[in-house]
Amino acid sequence: MKLHKASAAAAAALVLSLTATACGGDSSDDSGSGDGGGGKITIGIKFDQPGLGLKKPDGTYAGFDVDVATYVAKELGYDAKDIVWKESPSAERENLIANGDVKFVVASYSINDERKKKVDFAGPYFLAHQDLLVRTDDSSITKAEDLNSKKLCSVTGSTSAQNVKEELAPKADLQEFGGYSECLTGLENKAVDALTTDDSILAGYASQQEHQGKFKLAGLKLSDENYGIGLKKGDTELLTKINDALKKMESDGSWQKAVTANFGPSGYKNEPAPAIS
Repeated sequence: MKLHKASAAAAAALVLSLTATACGGDSSDDSGSGDGGGGKITIGIKFDQPGLGLKKPDGTYAGFDVDVATYVAKELGYDAKDIVWKESPSAERENLIANGDVKFVVASYSINDERKKKVDFAGPYFLAHQDLLVRTDDSSITKAEDLNSKKLCSVTGSTSAQNVKEELAPKADLQEFGGYSECLTGLENKAVDALTTDDSILAGYASQQEHQGKFKLAGLKLSDENYGIGLKKGDTELLTKINDALKKMESDGSWQKAVTANFGPSGYKNEPAPAIS
């Protein structure tokens, strides 16, 4: 009889346990990354772009893209502590989204037709222009055509290098690396003559304390780069929610506050917030 009661109690406990587990399902990870947890969201950013997305030595993250992503996540119901940051190099962004490793990517991600075949974009939330970063003492590069027969550096997967190579300076010696930091080292060591990417990214590097006085922007507007937030193709519900968050960020002044905080110290002159399509 005692054995029967013990078995009944164990069975009841098992039912309660299973019920609690089922009820708790709503608080599971919503990141689409498959890494479980309670109410976390995984967002892709750059880790090596000062002013946009930078992982600092203390393990925290800073930059305009980080601020935008944090604001959007809050509008989706996640506090800053609920965010798991995932490094998203240029060449890996589409794969990270398609594989569900991230919920969305905010990583100086220029919207273009080729990328729109693979992912959807919310936004745009920022308008940058392609430019060149050169050494301060180099007066030989004042326009894109001057790059012919010079060593031009950019990152693998970036649209900037291809734009120069195919349209502006076809004889440029293109060097592609995994990150902008490698290009910057090459520029400082005179292994390359110029670094090309968006002016916002270049301004972030040039304004770092250890680089001040070494580099300058050429001041060329070689292209318009509309930054969008990349997400899985066909997720119209999330797309609408992110766009609503971006509109709110601009209207309540948070967008301009983030721009000033991240780009102001470099003297970078940003464009007004673009209209969200």
